[in-house]
Amino acid sequence: MEKPQLIASDVDGTLLAPTETLTKRTIDVIARVLDDGVPFVLATGRPPRWIPRVAEEAGLTGYAVCANGAVLYDIGADRIVAVHGTLEPMLLHDIASTLDKALPGCRIAAERVGTSAFDPDVRNFVIEPDYHNPWGDGEGATTPRGEILGLPAIKVLVSARGMTSGEMAEAVSAVLDDAVDVTYSTDGGLIELSAHGVTKATGLAEVAERFGVGVDRVIAFGDMPNDIEMLRWAGHGVAMANAHPSAIAAADEVTAPNSEDGVAQVLERWF
Repeated sequence: MEKPQLIASDVDGTLLAPTETLTKRTIDVIARVLDDGVPFVLATGRPPRWIPRVAEEAGLTGYAVCANGAVLYDIGADRIVAVHGTLEPMLLHDIASTLDKALPGCRIAAERVGTSAFDPDVRNFVIEPDYHNPWGDGEGATTPRGEILGLPAIKVLVSARGMTSGEMAEAVSAVLDDAVDVTYSTDGGLIELSAHGVTKATGLAEVAERFGVGVDRVIAFGDMPNDIEMLRWAGHGVAMANAHPSAIAAADEVTAPNSEDGVAQVLERWF
């Protein structure tokens, strides 16, 4: 492709090294991108509250597409710019009932947002007792299921011990139909449910429109099923060598793994 006018990258398994940090090579190429006036956008399943640390390390102050496209976050202003596809309580109750039948014994959690990454008036992450987080337990306010389902959410997370995320997604997708979109960003027994039609691609399209950049001049990097729509939508979709097979199949190119600065290796063609 021609020199990109907008760059989007997933975070975990893509931009970050396996140590969950940014390498000097990646930080340096991001700096050159920004110096050239090209927007560098984080596009992630992470909620806004998980963005500031990565953004500070990368030197980013622009937009982040969060929660798989449900939230557009202005990093520098610490402001939630837009929220799309909120899951309302009535739908949440229907989802929970279906989940109990498809995944007996599963546990759920919900992500919420306010006006900033750490809005003191919002309980951002609420979880059921025995909810398991593959990235490490200990985060979130434990509360009864009724409280989780009683307020709107930007994303629902579902854990099931003893199953892979792929197995869970297959079982749930078969019964939820188009009520929500089902995806995952780890294969450690956790799936993510978002409003139907809300993806990283829709979130990134909004950013591209704000900058007046055509899709053919957008390059996107990813590694998991929640990146598929973005990789297909972008003018040039790049999967990491360590990516899930479905992400590789959706990409135009496969770069080196995140352990070898795969994102930087591609961007160094132009920057």
